[in-house]
Amino acid sequence: MDPIKASPAHLARFGFTDNGRTEAMAGPDGLRLWDPDARRPADDETAAVLDTLYFAADPDLALFQLHRLVEAAGEEVRDAVLADRTLRRRLIGVLGVSATLGDLLVANPDEWRELVGEQRQRAAGYETRDVSTVPLLRSGYRRELLRIVAADLTGAADVEVTMRRLTELADATLQAALTIAVAERGDDECRIAVVAMGKCGGRELNYVSDVDVVFVAEPVGGADTETAMRAGSALAARMMEICGVVAWPVDAALRPEGSRGALVRTVASHLAYYRKWAKTWEFQALLKARPAAGDLELGEQWLAELRPLIWSAAERPEAVDEVRAMRRRIIEAIPRAEVDREIKRGPGGLRDIEFAVQLLQLVHGRADESLRTPTTLAGLRALIEGGYVGLADGEALLRAYRFLRVVEHRLQLQRLRRTHTVPDDPDGLRWLAHALGYRPNAARDAVESFRAEWVRHAGEVRRLHAKLFYRPLLEAVARVPTEQLRLTPDAARARLDLLGFADPAGALRHIEALTGGVSRTAAIQRQLLPALLSEFADAPEPDRGLLAYRQVSEKVGNTPWYLRLLRDEGPVALRLARLLALSRYVTDLLIHDPEALRLLADDAELVPRSAEVLTEGFAAAAARHGDPETAINAVRALRRRELFRIACADLLGLLDVTAVGDALSAVIDATLRATLGVTAAAAPDLEFAIIGMGRLGGAETSYPSDADVLFVYEAPPGAADDAAARAALTIAEELRRLLSRPAHDPPLGVDADLRPEGRQGPLVRSLGAFRQYYTRWSKVWEAQALLRARAVAGSESLGARFLELADTKRYPQGGLTREQIQEIRRLKARVDSERLPRGADPATHTKLGRGGLADVEWTVQLLQLQHGHTVPALRTPRTLAALTAATDAGLLSTTDAAELEAAWRQASRVRNLLTLVRGRATDQLPRQGPDLAAAAAALDPGAEPQEFLDEYLRVARRARAAVERIFDGA
Repeated sequence: MDPIKASPAHLARFGFTDNGRTEAMAGPDGLRLWDPDARRPADDETAAVLDTLYFAADPDLALFQLHRLVEAAGEEVRDAVLADRTLRRRLIGVLGVSATLGDLLVANPDEWRELVGEQRQRAAGYETRDVSTVPLLRSGYRRELLRIVAADLTGAADVEVTMRRLTELADATLQAALTIAVAERGDDECRIAVVAMGKCGGRELNYVSDVDVVFVAEPVGGADTETAMRAGSALAARMMEICGVVAWPVDAALRPEGSRGALVRTVASHLAYYRKWAKTWEFQALLKARPAAGDLELGEQWLAELRPLIWSAAERPEAVDEVRAMRRRIIEAIPRAEVDREIKRGPGGLRDIEFAVQLLQLVHGRADESLRTPTTLAGLRALIEGGYVGLADGEALLRAYRFLRVVEHRLQLQRLRRTHTVPDDPDGLRWLAHALGYRPNAARDAVESFRAEWVRHAGEVRRLHAKLFYRPLLEAVARVPTEQLRLTPDAARARLDLLGFADPAGALRHIEALTGGVSRTAAIQRQLLPALLSEFADAPEPDRGLLAYRQVSEKVGNTPWYLRLLRDEGPVALRLARLLALSRYVTDLLIHDPEALRLLADDAELVPRSAEVLTEGFAAAAARHGDPETAINAVRALRRRELFRIACADLLGLLDVTAVGDALSAVIDATLRATLGVTAAAAPDLEFAIIGMGRLGGAETSYPSDADVLFVYEAPPGAADDAAARAALTIAEELRRLLSRPAHDPPLGVDADLRPEGRQGPLVRSLGAFRQYYTRWSKVWEAQALLRARAVAGSESLGARFLELADTKRYPQGGLTREQIQEIRRLKARVDSERLPRGADPATHTKLGRGGLADVEWTVQLLQLQHGHTVPALRTPRTLAALTAATDAGLLSTTDAAELEAAWRQASRVRNLLTLVRGRATDQLPRQGPDLAAAAAALDPGAEPQEFLDEYLRVARRARAAVERIFDGA
């Protein structure tokens, strides 16, 4: 025998809290379930009843109501409960969960028999009942509701079946009420259809809810429209009155013009309103429309006429934003004290799921008819099946919806009142947890178990609602006309022509390759491509963007995360489309490192890493490999990822040009440090440092920049100079070799041509050799080059000593002599005339052209050489910092400084953009063509190429005038 039955335990073991009252009702003078002398159940049959009472939502309430029912209906009820296990579970379940239903059973003592016998074969409705009068209909509704509740509480029907049966009962009640109303009027002046809306329309009705409807009527029998509408309004009003008495209020506020509008309208009147006046939320409401009672043929006609309007509503420019705003207003309307306990309207509640599903239906259902269902769960399943929602995300939402609906049902059953708020008092929470089937265990009590599951589901719903409801791709898809969403060959070819693809046939082949077949991958591509094609079309060469997208997709399209990332993760898809359409540089990086795509999901991932963080990561990657080539391959792979991060942030407008220079310089610093750590390992006692020069030294690196460096060493004490020199040379040569080996990442040239004697001089020198050279033989251009010297790798002590030496040359006491200034002018003139490539346009050459980088940098460097010894702020390798210092010191007018800074920023930005666009280094801004257009679009998506070029020329001219005033007047 079960221990709970055989143990001489107190009645509290069965979940009762009022022992005195319980003993009285269960004892010999009551239901005779308990033997007070033996302190145990009277027998095995009564023990089974007590066991069932234990599992009731409220054992005390169930026992009390059962006692009352036996008093009202007689011993037959007790005998049946003892003998019939199924009846026992049904009846006690109902009595323990709902005081109101228990009171109704006591008031109508014959109705408990509704719970006897087979229930599953009986449809919800009134097929076997006489409901020809209001009292009969009220009794029939109550009896049918009792059956549904019992099946729900005993697990004979899950929540989906329960919602469907409640909806079937509502449909039957609407029809019965309308039949009574027609019989009372006794005329047939109109046909009338009752269209269910809201939860009833979606076949997901709960226990206590208004039933939302819309009435449609048409004249019959020669009646004029006005007479028919009066008759229809009278029928509708009487039907609503009957339903309010029998079951629940009928709400017709979703009709055109709401409560101010006519209660009944013709199909034509509805159409006129929805075509001209309806707002987006009204079309959203129509997603749930379903003819439920009356003239179903008329209802279907009405729905068929409205369907094209419903499924084009998302094309409105404001549609997506309006749906989102409606959801925010619903949350704002919840009293603050209840918002965290509201399982329907609150964050993480049912409305979050419903709004997410409905918005996706509105947007994607225009082209995909499988999404056109009024039922939330069916719609969600269709979205999962069609690939619009991920499998894991969809399953999480399905589970959460079912859970929240069960909670809502239990809350409403207690008093048969409309409520969606979880109680905050301990007794109420305990009752709800028990009603949901939670019981205490060794780890936690029932309330804690319920709260844990509720919090988990609500958190998942909040996360997934934000992910789906605010998906940026939705706006992009909504902007695509409905007929262009269907990527049939004819529709696609027409759209490609319209969007400006140069080779529509080739583009169509790309689309067919991406979307062909019935796989989930193809289905998701069919969702993505209509919106992505629009993004590609905004670029100067749409064909290039689509080709790049196909290349990336074919590289990683079969990996499970790729399309899921594009569909689900914030702005990834639209960002990717923009990047691929504008930048060959980014495309090449991504094809060889597809995992980098994940960076586009989060702005925080596009923030460049500091040199310290990069150095640590690069060094750790190298340390994992014993072979130098393998180690540096790992470092270069990390460098490639960082270049992708920086390039994307740059093209997406998240970095200005100085931040780009800092970031690119930090990547080179970390690369050189990690590589030096590998190549110098064979000579651990040798002091070796790498000095950054040029743009690297100034932390103003651009995408095409080499790493301009000097290599300096000092022999360890007691070591021979020639041996130290050979070791240092080996370190430098191996470093350059490892970084220049052919690979998929952009090359990093390590250029030491700024060393003493240039290419004819030794690749590495000791610090003493540098000192000797700079003291005896260095020229003014070498002092100018040292202005940008910065220790970037190797021995910090040696790097600092080298910079102390450099300071004596780059900031000379007394500044420059007249002859040195003339020499700098001659060198600049020679650069202008000889180094500009043959055929280059000096007006638009970003590096050496008029108002370009060289103009600004030579001017600033001249001021540094002249005044660096007296103005400490000029002692910086950074161009803009030196320019600011010169202005603050009164060496430049603020106007000239502003012109020079604008030109430097412009030339640096355009030079970077040209490399990003073309995928290779270039300094020449073209005066026309796709590269100019792409650079303009990258700088400003709305910019016209000619306006962009004109602005470049204007800024460059002004800077050139400032250069001539300052440089020639120095």
